[in-house]
Amino acid sequence: MQKRKKERKSRRQRKHAWQVGQIANSKVADSGGKIIFENAVLCSQLLSGYVELEELKNVRPQDIEDVTERYIPMFTEQRDADVVKKVHLPEGEDIFIALIEHKSAVDYNVIMQILRYMVYIWEDYENQQDKLSAGISKTKGFKYPPVLPIVYYEGREEWTADRELSERIVLNEVFKDYIPNFRYYLIQLKEHDKEELIGKKDELSFVMLINKLKDAEEFKSLELPEEYLSDLFIDSSDDVLKAIAKVIAVVLRKQNIPEDDVQNMVDRIRRRQPMGLWDDWKGFDYQEAVRTGETNKLIKLICKKIQKGKLPDQIAEELDEDDVEYIREIYNIAQRHAPAYDTHEIYEELSKKDTLVKS
Repeated sequence: MQKRKKERKSRRQRKHAWQVGQIANSKVADSGGKIIFENAVLCSQLLSGYVELEELKNVRPQDIEDVTERYIPMFTEQRDADVVKKVHLPEGEDIFIALIEHKSAVDYNVIMQILRYMVYIWEDYENQQDKLSAGISKTKGFKYPPVLPIVYYEGREEWTADRELSERIVLNEVFKDYIPNFRYYLIQLKEHDKEELIGKKDELSFVMLINKLKDAEEFKSLELPEEYLSDLFIDSSDDVLKAIAKVIAVVLRKQNIPEDDVQNMVDRIRRRQPMGLWDDWKGFDYQEAVRTGETNKLIKLICKKIQKGKLPDQIAEELDEDDVEYIREIYNIAQRHAPAYDTHEIYEELSKKDTLVKS
């Protein structure tokens, strides 16, 4: 009961923060991926600077049209970080850019998810064109727009999921002529080091540097050239700075930093005061202790319910937890530690994964 009261209070605080113009994000498990993709400037930098396609090298923010809302039905609640962009190329042709939700852990079935998205996009395009000119899709000269699927991966472990659809199909060599095949474009954050990102001297490089930080020590030790920061904050538009502030807020909330400290950071960014962003952080150490204690309590509750034969969905409902995937992650780890269910060992295994360990 006490936990539910705290959650309701937290939701009220987030609603208030939104109303007064503060940066708020009720789903702290999300990374800055969706924020990056939604912003036209950051998205254009992603496409032109990290996708090795000559046709995209000169993509500008004004060339990008967000059409995500049109494709909401194809996204599940767990995949609400996905966005779809329509890019107008210099030649006048349109290309749909499917920016799949960020991945903080390897997803071995992402290729099938992408296939469903691509088919949905093409089917919608066909219906649009047939409404404009009845039966046009059945003519010989009708063509579908290309779809470039991108996976933006922030995990520390190497991405080991299949990159091509045929690799997910058994007997793919025997049936290769009859299996539709494609590959997605992988942008793996770990492949871009600090020096490379600083050298790019753009807003996206700063966002990616922030997203690479995984713990308190990395925050404390991050040192960025003053010239890099000052140029960035002077030249950036207000909407880009707002996006950057949102990304930082998400990352800090993952560290369980008090909301006052998060908002102070956001305020410095909005006022274009980048110097000393990481000075005087007093809360990291005790916040780690708080997070550990709260997570251990949750683990104990889940283990008790496992012993009663409860499944993840049931456990999440009974504990009033919205993040079923997080409960399922703890559930799977706990099963490996049966019948002892050692809380410390379960926590240690959980903390080694990219899964968010949250209070």
